[in-house]
Amino acid sequence: MLLLAFFLTVTIGIPVYILSFNKKHYKYGYKLVRIWCFGMFYGMGFRYDLIKLSEQKKDKSIPYVFISNHTSIMDIMLTCILFPDHPICFVGKKELVKIPIFGTIYKRICVMVDRTSAKSRADVYRRCAEKMEEGNSIAIFPEGGVPDDTSIILDDFKDGAFILSSKHKSPIAVYTFIGLKEMFPFENSKGYPGRVKVYFNGIIEPTNSPKDLKAEAYQVIKKTLTEHSI
Repeated sequence: MLLLAFFLTVTIGIPVYILSFNKKHYKYGYKLVRIWCFGMFYGMGFRYDLIKLSEQKKDKSIPYVFISNHTSIMDIMLTCILFPDHPICFVGKKELVKIPIFGTIYKRICVMVDRTSAKSRADVYRRCAEKMEEGNSIAIFPEGGVPDDTSIILDDFKDGAFILSSKHKSPIAVYTFIGLKEMFPFENSKGYPGRVKVYFNGIIEPTNSPKDLKAEAYQVIKKTLTEHSI
């Protein structure tokens, strides 16, 4: 994976970095980001099956808040692959900036958050709103990270994605990923190539209650994981 990531980042990263300087050009840079994600996902031997549990359609003209369960670094690549018409901006950890080459590009196209800083966490909403006003969708894994305890099916959700949806009246596109927890876990000694199951759970319209949005989204993803897990 490291060799593949280095090759793709060096070859694709430079034009993405250049395009990131002009906000209007990110939609072009995003096409290259998706090529990088396809290269990583498929190059590592993964494929996916999209199963629609809802007939709702995403509107190309509307920015969304994308959420899913989080079990693998490959979740990031899969998210971009699934959203060809909605340039994705991730909310990610500030620590990733330290990765050579990748970190330079990452800090220009993502909303970074320092989880140890209350000011940084509070400022995320403003920066996400700016990204959405530019026509981008926001991707947040509401668990806030991958649980150390692998027996946990779905960790508790943080509030961020749902406050953002409620505050800015942005619909939430809900997906459930099944398979990557076993195929590409964070434990380096395990994993294997295979087909990932992607369930589209539907779109939750924004309300004035982030608490209710969070509860609904959690139950939807938890139910899918319980009924369809390998």
